[in-house]
Amino acid sequence: MKLTSRRQFLQSLGLLPGAALLTRYHALADAEKGKTRIRDIKVMMLQGPRTYTLVKVESDAGLHGIGEAYGSPGVGVKEGILALKPELIGKDPLGIDALITGLGWRTDGSAHMLLRAVSGVEMALWDLAGKTLEVPTTTLLGGKFRDRVRMYDHSAPADIMIPASCREWADRVKSDRSGFTAHKFGFSHTDPRSDPARDRSNRVLTTKEIARIRQGFENCREAIGWDHDILVHCHWEYDLRTSIQLAQALEPIRPLWLEDPMPIEYTESWKRLVASSNVPICTGENLARRQGFKDFIISQGCDILHPDLRNTGGFLETKRIADLADVFSLPMATHNTGSVIHTVATAHWASTIRDFVASETVVGHGDWMDEVLIHDGPVIKNGFITPVDRPGLGLELNPDVVKPHLAPGETYWDQVR
Repeated sequence: MKLTSRRQFLQSLGLLPGAALLTRYHALADAEKGKTRIRDIKVMMLQGPRTYTLVKVESDAGLHGIGEAYGSPGVGVKEGILALKPELIGKDPLGIDALITGLGWRTDGSAHMLLRAVSGVEMALWDLAGKTLEVPTTTLLGGKFRDRVRMYDHSAPADIMIPASCREWADRVKSDRSGFTAHKFGFSHTDPRSDPARDRSNRVLTTKEIARIRQGFENCREAIGWDHDILVHCHWEYDLRTSIQLAQALEPIRPLWLEDPMPIEYTESWKRLVASSNVPICTGENLARRQGFKDFIISQGCDILHPDLRNTGGFLETKRIADLADVFSLPMATHNTGSVIHTVATAHWASTIRDFVASETVVGHGDWMDEVLIHDGPVIKNGFITPVDRPGLGLELNPDVVKPHLAPGETYWDQVR
């Protein structure tokens, strides 16, 4: 195909949203644009094992959209959202791309960037757009490739070095109420059985430690069998050679991926790791915007992209990242330590991505977090979320559950102190 303009060239690389997506959205939105304005933006924090930053964008038509921005360990996100209010109040909520791009230095990587705050507002705007236009947000994002989205949890054996502990874990997850079949966990270096010869200030594992890691994960695979996937979790702590050795040690258990073994930023070492590993390499939870992902994608510095929609800029920006990844035949997954609100919102987004593996979740345990939203049946069933076909994201909060779990000093967003 001959590319006749810079825009066509960028679009071919996924750096601009697909024409079909924008055409569909504008066809639905054009008749309503200019008829409504953003009236208010509200924030409230939930308190659980982490904090969860909920965002509400209200229009003067009496409708609202709900999203979720980053909570802990992030700080200052609520204050960032409140700082954005003067720049958004009175604007047309359907002009999402122009609104977010128009925030300029709040989204462009400068020292004044508030991208975690912007991401939560952007998600709420998509929920509001769906309600305004009376269609599911998935329709506005181009339509669903799948009716259900696979989720993975953090269930792990108490001790991967003890076969009996691994068997107990396997029995537990096989009878789990939510039916997860993919589980992400790592390994401990504080175990007293770890190699005392290791210098813990460096990024190198000893031969003994790598052998222990291999044995531990082989214990897990033997216990769980091949009907469940194992995802191996790191936290950016190893050098290149150790990461290669770790991938080789894990190869017999065929993990779904090895996550974040090396420091966050792209270098040519990521490309060398991918070329040396038969285990898929996954990264991306700390990256922001297309600019943060492009080197990993274009240089093939990973096998699976793993953004968090609360970090990357929200639905549309992460959709653009997925478009670019698709050009290079790289699938997407999503990091997600958010509440049930972000979990369900992520599932809606993921259903519109052509090549999607699985999304992380910390919900689905049948506790209060599952009940933050009013829902029919379990939130997660057989390890999947099925996005509802209601206007927007189909989210309706249960105030009787939310209010007792507000963070200290918070009030429900429809109450005045």
